[in-house]
Amino acid sequence: MRAISIYTRLLLPSFSPLLFQNQFKIFKPTAKPHINKSSFFPQLNLKSSATAMASSTTMGDNHGDGEIKNPRQVVKMLLSELQDEGLGAKVRRSIGRPELRSLDPFLLLDEFQVSPPAGFPDHPHRGFETVTYMLEGAFTHQDFAGHKGTIQAGDVQWMTAGRGIVHSEMPAGPGVQKGLQLWINLSSKDKMIEPRYQELQSKDITEAEKDGVFVRIIAGEAFGTRSPVYTRTPTLYMDFTMQPGSQLQLPIPENWNSFAYIIEGEGIFGNEKSAPIKSHHCIVFGSGDGLEVWNKSGSALRFALVGGQPLNEPVVQHGPFVMNTRAEIRQAMEDYYMGRNGFERAQHWQSDQ
Repeated sequence: MRAISIYTRLLLPSFSPLLFQNQFKIFKPTAKPHINKSSFFPQLNLKSSATAMASSTTMGDNHGDGEIKNPRQVVKMLLSELQDEGLGAKVRRSIGRPELRSLDPFLLLDEFQVSPPAGFPDHPHRGFETVTYMLEGAFTHQDFAGHKGTIQAGDVQWMTAGRGIVHSEMPAGPGVQKGLQLWINLSSKDKMIEPRYQELQSKDITEAEKDGVFVRIIAGEAFGTRSPVYTRTPTLYMDFTMQPGSQLQLPIPENWNSFAYIIEGEGIFGNEKSAPIKSHHCIVFGSGDGLEVWNKSGSALRFALVGGQPLNEPVVQHGPFVMNTRAEIRQAMEDYYMGRNGFERAQHWQSDQ
């Protein structure tokens, strides 16, 4: 949610271009394209990357039960520590930090903790999707198209920003609100589609249980049960709870990238003889046809498992805009400032939160 905080400041009277530029140095730009000095935005610093992995796998029946011949092993492990974000919010960032800029097609994963009046006021997006999964409390979303709704603990909002959206995300009640937000890149052919939403209440999320392993299937398939969520970028997203002594085997398409984020407890991933990994760690897995997990502790293990088919396209990101070229990023920023090409309603809209 770093991008959210950057553009939140742009919309506040106390906005400082110097502050904006200093914050954005963490993206380690390779170039500084020129922007008209009369533009609302300061000089651009761009984050660029090109993917090199190949994949022809599509969403299918590979997410259900099946024999795993080549289990995925842990190739990277990161502890996600609390940091300030937005206006008074706290996040634990896994993907989208210097040690793990992205994991094609994933751009960011935050575990957020927000108490009123903190939150994420009006800010834009273009070129990707955000998936918000509430763990505790509730969040209210409002956008410039007139959509407004609240997601409670266990609910999911899958937002496709497409060609452009401006929205706010604010806590809907007292106390600490907790959740996960995942950013998923869109392919070049989908970056300029119309925005859309998929919202699932907790009671409508597909669930399954087998041998002490309970799963909520946000996207994909497990234990022969499939989620109804449509994903433009082929994706699996699951919330597992494993009881003490249980074991999980889950097929994952071989050419997909995958990672896990431990919400509570500790578990052994990939190799039964390896040391257990504790909560708030992000675990990146190598190649293979599936994942094996063991809970040998005395308490429940809860983790999110995410996987996706790489897009294998260049990525250029500036804050909340994710495109394929620097020219497209310049265009996105100019469109937002000028109120055109998807941002027509941005200039005269303000949320009531």
